Amino acid sequence: MNKTILITGASRGIGAATAILAARKGYQVCVNYLNNEEAAQRVVDSIKKNGGKGEAFAADVSSETEVSALFETIDRTFGRLSALVNNAGILETQMRVEEMEADRLHRIFRSNIVSCFLCAKEAIQRMSTKKGGSGGAIVNVSSIAARTGAPGEYVDYAASKGAVDAFTLGLSKEVAAEGIRVNGVRPAFIYTDIHARGGEPGRVDRIKETIPMQRGGQPEEVAHAILWLLSEEASYSTGTFIDITGGR
Repeated sequence: MNKTILITGASRGIGAATAILAARKGYQVCVNYLNNEEAAQRVVDSIKKNGGKGEAFAADVSSETEVSALFETIDRTFGRLSALVNNAGILETQMRVEEMEADRLHRIFRSNIVSCFLCAKEAIQRMSTKKGGSGGAIVNVSSIAARTGAPGEYVDYAASKGAVDAFTLGLSKEVAAEGIRVNGVRPAFIYTDIHARGGEPGRVDRIKETIPMQRGGQPEEVAHAILWLLSEEASYSTGTFIDITGGR
């Protein structure tokens, strides 16, 4: 039986790299995107060019209605889901907490943590052995900011990723006896366009000398950790995290 994976926010960066690697490992890949259909289709085209199976699925994963419709479409297209990567997330322009407004906070938490709850809810309905499923695995993409707090830059983003960590731990214990493993990765200093969204596209190069390995990371390096946590090689791992930070 073919395994099906959903990767949220998979049109760029870590999500795109994870989608391409998952296809190489034999998954049928559901490439979720919000607005950039062209970028998502490029990921799908890359998957198919190399003999894999993948399709792009538009959905706002912070919307309960759209998440429900997304999973129903995946059911019809590829069948029962066996793996979920909660990767979708945003940050906004660097600023101090005293400058942040409620609308920004709502956007950050909707995108970065509400989406994880909604997608996990639907995935569990399909994976849980108590509900007739065959088990599965979930990986949540957190950030080292959950541990550092990102002062002066993204305290709201860091707080949302701290919530992702707590969610990962709690959910892992809640569904462990139902054949579902839940783990997380905490990347940092990765070359993706998320830094441009924060107003500093060259952020990784600015701070790379403070990283023990003296360089930034590539999305593919995070993707390999995600796919390992989803694999049978990690069959006795749940509620754990891999930090992908160059030693920082």
